[in-house]
Amino acid sequence: MKSRLKPGTLAVLTTLSLSTLAAHQAQAQSTSLPEVQVSGSRANDSYVAPTSVSGTKSEAPLRDVPQTINVVPAQVMRDQGALSIQDALKNVPGLGLSTGDGQRDQVFIRGFTAIGDQFVDGFRDDALYFRDLSNVESLEVIKGPAAVLYGRGSSGGLINRVTKKPGIDINDVGVTLTSFAGRRAEVDVGRGAGDGVVSWRLTGAVERGDNYRAQQFIDRTAIAPSMELRFSADTKLLLQADYLEDRRVMDFGIPSFKGRPVSVDPGTYYGARNARDADFVQSRVVSTSAVLSHRINESLSFKNNFRYYDYHLNRNPTNISGNVNEVTQTMTLNHSKLVRDENGWFNQSELTQKLQLGSTKHEILYGVEFGSQSKDAFTYAGVTVATGVNIFNPVLPTVNPNTLGALTSTYGTYNTFGGYLQDNIAWNDQWKTLVGVRYDSFEQKSRIVGGTSPGSLARTDTAFSPRVGLVWQPTETQSYYVSLSKSFQPSGENFALAVNNADLSPETTRNTEVGAKYDLLDGRASATVSLFRLERNNIKTTDPTNNNRLIPVGTQRTDGAEFTFSADLKGGWKVMTGYAYLDAVITDSTAFDASAPGTGNVPVKGKNATLTPKHSANLWLTKDLGSGFTVGGGANAVGARAANPGNTVLLPGYVTADAMAAYRTARYEIQFNVNNIFNTGYIISGHGSSPNLSLPGAPRNVMLSLRYHM
Repeated sequence: MKSRLKPGTLAVLTTLSLSTLAAHQAQAQSTSLPEVQVSGSRANDSYVAPTSVSGTKSEAPLRDVPQTINVVPAQVMRDQGALSIQDALKNVPGLGLSTGDGQRDQVFIRGFTAIGDQFVDGFRDDALYFRDLSNVESLEVIKGPAAVLYGRGSSGGLINRVTKKPGIDINDVGVTLTSFAGRRAEVDVGRGAGDGVVSWRLTGAVERGDNYRAQQFIDRTAIAPSMELRFSADTKLLLQADYLEDRRVMDFGIPSFKGRPVSVDPGTYYGARNARDADFVQSRVVSTSAVLSHRINESLSFKNNFRYYDYHLNRNPTNISGNVNEVTQTMTLNHSKLVRDENGWFNQSELTQKLQLGSTKHEILYGVEFGSQSKDAFTYAGVTVATGVNIFNPVLPTVNPNTLGALTSTYGTYNTFGGYLQDNIAWNDQWKTLVGVRYDSFEQKSRIVGGTSPGSLARTDTAFSPRVGLVWQPTETQSYYVSLSKSFQPSGENFALAVNNADLSPETTRNTEVGAKYDLLDGRASATVSLFRLERNNIKTTDPTNNNRLIPVGTQRTDGAEFTFSADLKGGWKVMTGYAYLDAVITDSTAFDASAPGTGNVPVKGKNATLTPKHSANLWLTKDLGSGFTVGGGANAVGARAANPGNTVLLPGYVTADAMAAYRTARYEIQFNVNNIFNTGYIISGHGSSPNLSLPGAPRNVMLSLRYHM
């Protein structure tokens, strides 16, 4: 995937082209466009998302937010037949996909892992599991640090799931069948309040099936009821609950050989012969939330958000241990066990004030957040279950899941306090400023029983996270911005404190971004262009003189450019496309990659960030043929990615193509999807720190969906 133009030059040329088009449209109008009043509802069949609820914590036009925000609407996911978060995120450029240890959704955003940066309706959702799409209205991906509103987190950004809410009359049931014996049933029913007080909605899904990966299966149940009480025109209470249980084989993928993943059938499994009983991972998540909203007067409104969750995980993997012996072409398999029990709550109180000072208009957000989480882990050390396993033709062992190593129990508590202030200032019709700052206090405690380092550990980190952005909007269709932001990520944020990281200060990230956003074709099309630099300091690396100790020496920098375009065009055409260029490099580090096969320790300094393609692009296009018929198709192109920090193993780049056809009436829908039309062999995701554990993508497969609107 080579380009004759440098990405920065390409972005500038794209900006100039779109600027000219937008300016021409503005001049062609005899009168200025009227002010647009943003409401809470969107056309549910649109590919264009003019607003976002994630960028400012209130529904705001994307053109007013000085930051890149990618929105994947429900209709795109429906047309593509997306069944997972990973499927949906193929529509977002600048992401790298991780296997997530075969137990969770995990991506890399702009070169940085976002393992704990999952949110739902603005609440932190950092439990490690596979989420379901049955209750998701849209996915919003904030690019760059977002700590000013959300607190601690990744450098690259976060993913916020916007759930389906009550308030509409809907009666949908659907069934999906796949070529891997997959069966999935969904329901979405609800009633609006009308002139009454109560509206409600119930969504759910049951999924069973096998997989292209040998022994893999899925056994999933999801249900999410919600209810809204309108006490008056100014006061309402939203109550939501969510239950999800998911069981599948914990699949770590395939090993590598001579700098590439081994060339085997994509279904080849490396684990236990009796994987369904010995290598399973099962998660259960139960959550409840309550949102009380009250408009005090024309200028003041108050909202209190509360969420409680309970999470249980039972993972039992058999996976590749250590490096492949490239001389004998063999490997060793280990079996281990981990049980996690977590629960926690978050409460956010926010006051929004609208006021005018002189000629300037202000929308000020005052916020306070409290939270407490308990995360307990019970880890059984791995035991060797097979040696000398051939990497090209593995003979798998039968594993007794009750044969385990020594137990280490870790009891962790996390207490959060955050206070934040944001002011969205409109100086005039053309100039706007978004400024904000957040203060966080994050307390962590760990008690370790068993293992090599029992005892108690504790630390408290405090940090300020600022953001400032300037927006220039010369016309109603053009918006240009520059922004600066900062975030922090404490030690042990996602996993409990340990002896090797308890004394380390948080990693910090600075982001500088310039960009442009265009509303074209009378709002039926939207385009964005951005250039950015992300730099993360104090990255924790292994002390070269002591492998059991981490030291805060390491810096990663990502320079990049992104372009996106979505449109609902005349003639029944709809399109969503994007491109990203990422130059993500470890600019300073004393670390060595000991996992590099056959080469010993390899310096990490100067290497590319793992699982981060330099070039990636996506395209999805549909056409309404009339009389209820719709056809569509698209492609995803992903450049080569480094599998391990030493860059000694590369995951080859690939291009896949998909297609769909549907017949839709007011009562029912029939849809047929073909994925990976040309049966391309490719690696869809990797581990991120290992030269092995890379997951082959699915071969050609088909999906038939039936949906009935009662």
